[in-house]
Amino acid sequence: MTAQQDTPPSRDGLFRTKTVEQSIRDTEEPEHALRKSLSALDLTVFGVGVIIGTGIFVLTGKVAKETAGPATAIAFVVAGIVCALAALCYAEFASTVPVAGSAYTFAYASLGELVAWIIGWDLVLEFALGTAVVAVGWSGYVRSLMDNFGWNLPGVLSGTDVAKGFGFDILAFALVLVLTAVLVLGMKLSARVTSVVVAIKVAVVLIVIIAGLFFVKAANYTPFIPEAQPQPAGSGLTAPLVQLMSGYAPTNFGVLGIFTAASVVFFAFIGFDVVATAAEETKLPQRDMPRGILASLFICTALYVAVSLVVTGMEHYSELSVEAPLADAFKAVGHPVYAGLISFGAAVGLTTVCLILLLGQTRVFFAMSRDGLLPRFFSRTHPRFRTPYRPTILLGVIIAVVAGFTSINELATLVNIGTLFAFVVVALGVLVLRRTRPELPRAFRTPWVPLIPALSVAASLWLMINLPVETWLRFAGWMILGVILYFVYGRRHSRLNKPADRP
Repeated sequence: MTAQQDTPPSRDGLFRTKTVEQSIRDTEEPEHALRKSLSALDLTVFGVGVIIGTGIFVLTGKVAKETAGPATAIAFVVAGIVCALAALCYAEFASTVPVAGSAYTFAYASLGELVAWIIGWDLVLEFALGTAVVAVGWSGYVRSLMDNFGWNLPGVLSGTDVAKGFGFDILAFALVLVLTAVLVLGMKLSARVTSVVVAIKVAVVLIVIIAGLFFVKAANYTPFIPEAQPQPAGSGLTAPLVQLMSGYAPTNFGVLGIFTAASVVFFAFIGFDVVATAAEETKLPQRDMPRGILASLFICTALYVAVSLVVTGMEHYSELSVEAPLADAFKAVGHPVYAGLISFGAAVGLTTVCLILLLGQTRVFFAMSRDGLLPRFFSRTHPRFRTPYRPTILLGVIIAVVAGFTSINELATLVNIGTLFAFVVVALGVLVLRRTRPELPRAFRTPWVPLIPALSVAASLWLMINLPVETWLRFAGWMILGVILYFVYGRRHSRLNKPADRP
């Protein structure tokens, strides 16, 4: 590379960029370097481990019962296609810029510092709330499993006594703290724990598919796409923005219900973007990142469609459980043993989802602090474990408290809009970097550019406008707070202000 190519196009203004070369050099600073220990198999396991989780074990029952009926399978296909388009863009960036931070790092190299800050702030929210959602879902399955043995937690410690003035989910709180400790101890340990747990989780999913086939009743698929039902405006998932903008009354079910469901079950696919946050800790990122991202996505899409078809065939969609739909479907057909096994597998499996979402958040936070946009105090790695232990501990404690006091309904859609926004930024980043740095070596190239990135942007925006208006308002509030923090702190302390600063 020439000296001119290695210099950011601009060190002034809101859209100054950080070159790919500089991003890679920053990973070599001893006090701020992460240990490279992950292979393509580790990345695929991470991807499957985080993708197969709350979306299939928890949200399937909710969207089938309230939004799409048996057509939930179609919703999974729609969401999978949107993710596949984004995955191709992520694969190019992750192999070209193998640095922690995922979409944040990609945006910094292509769209500029302000956009990078916004997407980094967005990812902090996405992964934090995602971790909390999964922890709450895990707690629900553990309680279901405990019920099989006649053990019951007091309502005040299971988050179910909110009506009495207080409710704290002690199980969700404890899970996040334990996983925080695992992440502090090192990535290789995290990878080994994840491999064992993913094997259990996939086995449970296959049990659901194979055993559930024997209890499927064709009558439960009628109607496959339930007739649209008008709902009061502004009622949670039944008030997608696209319907309000078009002048139609909000509906559940019908064709629009499938797209609303896709915007919700989209949460089930959050995972391959988390794989990208581990690029800096991968031995051969140029080769292994695309493999891990794409393989995990395709494996999980096939499993999701199969499971949703089996579950809605076992029990009529109107009767499905919201908290533990897979386990309760087997209870409904008189097989509590399978239900207990599924509750165990789901509880074990959801731990990896929580672990990897927490991993993703800490890596984004770490990358932002290393760039000076957040306090540099958080960019120091542990002298022995080479992990970003300071942000891991801080964020782990905060998320544990959030998980203890919140519910799935309050968080899931907010996670989705954050992820979809990240997809839009990454797709645009591919287009920009192709034009501004065409000479960069790209181990993986997104095919059919600009068509694939353009389709990714359009598909992501479509799902975003199918989310509730309340979700948009909360998201806008978080973004406004982030912009304020950038001008108050991040812009002034950015390392691009002092290019020679290399402590």
